[in-house]
Amino acid sequence: MPTAGTPRPEYPRPHFDRSHAWLGLNGTWDFRADPDARHGADSGDGYDQRITVPFAWETPASGIEAHWLPTAWYRRTFTVPADWAGQRVVLHFGAVHHEATVWVNGTEIARHEGGYTPFSADVSDALVDGEQLLTVRVHAPADKRDIAHGKQRSMPRTDYDGVCFTPSSGIWQSVWLEARPATHLASLRLRPNHGLTGISVEAAVHGPGAAGASLELRVRGEAAAVTATAGPDGMIRTELPLAAPRLWSPEDPHLYHVDAELTSADGTDRVASYTGLRTIAVDGENLYLNGRRLFLRGVLDQGYWPRTGITAPDDSALRDDLRLAAEAGYNLVRKHLKLEDPRFVHHADTLGMLVWAEPASAGRFSPASVTAFAEQIEPMVERDGNSPAIVIWGLYNEEWGLDWDIPGDPAKQRAAADAYDRLKALDPTRPVVDNSGWTHVRTDLLDWHYYDESAASWATTVADLLSGARDDFPVKLGPDYVVRKKLAVPTQPLRGLPNLNSEYGGGFTGLERAWHLRWQTQELRRHDRLAGYVYTELYDIEHESAGLWDFQRAAKDLAGVDPAHVNAPTTLVLDVTPVAPGRDLLTAVPDFTVDLRVSHHGSDPVEGAVHTAWTPVYGPAPQEPGGAVPGCRAEAKPYVLGAPVTVPAALPEGWTSGRLHLALVVDGTVAARTAVDVDTRTEPHIGDDPAAAAHR
Repeated sequence: MPTAGTPRPEYPRPHFDRSHAWLGLNGTWDFRADPDARHGADSGDGYDQRITVPFAWETPASGIEAHWLPTAWYRRTFTVPADWAGQRVVLHFGAVHHEATVWVNGTEIARHEGGYTPFSADVSDALVDGEQLLTVRVHAPADKRDIAHGKQRSMPRTDYDGVCFTPSSGIWQSVWLEARPATHLASLRLRPNHGLTGISVEAAVHGPGAAGASLELRVRGEAAAVTATAGPDGMIRTELPLAAPRLWSPEDPHLYHVDAELTSADGTDRVASYTGLRTIAVDGENLYLNGRRLFLRGVLDQGYWPRTGITAPDDSALRDDLRLAAEAGYNLVRKHLKLEDPRFVHHADTLGMLVWAEPASAGRFSPASVTAFAEQIEPMVERDGNSPAIVIWGLYNEEWGLDWDIPGDPAKQRAAADAYDRLKALDPTRPVVDNSGWTHVRTDLLDWHYYDESAASWATTVADLLSGARDDFPVKLGPDYVVRKKLAVPTQPLRGLPNLNSEYGGGFTGLERAWHLRWQTQELRRHDRLAGYVYTELYDIEHESAGLWDFQRAAKDLAGVDPAHVNAPTTLVLDVTPVAPGRDLLTAVPDFTVDLRVSHHGSDPVEGAVHTAWTPVYGPAPQEPGGAVPGCRAEAKPYVLGAPVTVPAALPEGWTSGRLHLALVVDGTVAARTAVDVDTRTEPHIGDDPAAAAHR
């Protein structure tokens, strides 16, 4: 077990748990920069610095803060616990960016390429009596264009450098040792069976006694238990029946913990894992979770922290980010272009947050980059496939690594289609997105990324895309470079699949961000055909200020807008094209009307009274919903936008502007809220949206 004060001391791999026999190696290691060398043996000299593992060497938390360092060496000693005698000792790395070569006592025991995927090696034959010496050389090229690097900055730069961040090189996830017998469980795949009455199990046994090894499986707290024998190939396939199955869902994230005990001539190996019983299905243009209609209210999370880069500073930081998303009303997190720490997925499982998971992107199209990207797919499914929280697998993003040119190059189309086929062969149970954003080649979800600072043109474009009036939209690829991107290549159908807007948002200040969040999300909720959205983004990162929280996860001034009201399962849609922040609705007289509709994503119809209250512009919603509007009631069926209800209102006497808060009260409880800023000064102002003014 780790000692007190060790960074990231928790067991790193909750989906394949051998924590009864592990030794954490995080903490202080010897370190030396090697700016001129990529290969060669360790000289043993020059370890003149100390680094804190598992933090990348660019980060303050590492104690190094070295930038654009291509190669470095790590060194530390360890002692194998005495009670591991007779067991095989295995060294694990959660992730090392990018190329790692590992020695134990001068014997090379592992080489690995790929900065986001785990690797391990049996070090038993390299051990000596007493203290052991562990050495790791890491090469992290400045030119990352042909490797999977996600949002890490490259030099030379990638085409999307403007939205990239400080690189995170070296060991950035936990390092640890485990003990196991020579014949052992290599994997334990747990999935809900087709009837959701039990757990389908597929186990791989490796080692000299694999054939004929006996595996006992028990569901913790349940009577369910089975025993199965490995075949000649070391594979075991069986089922664990459950007497009273309890489904996993965001409302009830129930998990089934499975204890596996493998017995062979080499001894006993024990592993714990878990899964949840749930289905995620595409049926026509809708998504269904456990057979119930699902609308995704998602937010983008890029997995960066101020002092620690792509490594969470502690385990609670991963959990806290999920809580922030839930507090803002989201039911899904899109973990963007990064195979996140496995404990993030674990916390999503326990908290009931849905996850869209995807691998890191490369920077340009080449045979090397296509291979590097594809090599992440199997480890991603192997590591995280037991998770009930993951409901979408993503692949490419916005043609990154495909040179922005899927339509013009059949080879790039094949790369996207091949990645889709590879992933679906490994996991046919989850929907897969081939190239998020536009230009789909082969996909289960038709998603699109659309940013627009004009509320009027935003509303028009969204309506046209969802009605089928158009199948392309403008994408700003540079300050003065706008192209029109089609939703898909001609061979990919545009109908019969769920539609998602999986990136949107606008504005530079907190006030503007909140305004776009409120009005753009409202327009998405106007369209019953939409299956969900993903807002960009949860928190700021370095130079990027698009978050609802700042980089330190502190609250930002959102001008009285509560994201939880915007993203609620039941919300209100106003038939208003807003002009500008603080001036949503212009009226020459203090008396006016506004049409209101209900968007409801519950299981039963909703109906209630409309209440109104006034605050100054940018004022937060008052605790009480205000007074009921006489005779004004609104209703909606599930997933069908309600008919418009005309709400009369009047600015308080003497006010020239104000914020009108509207609430739907059902059986004495506020079910939905929204607001509109009203201004009687109708002359144009700087910042007014000319297109919106034209709609008045």
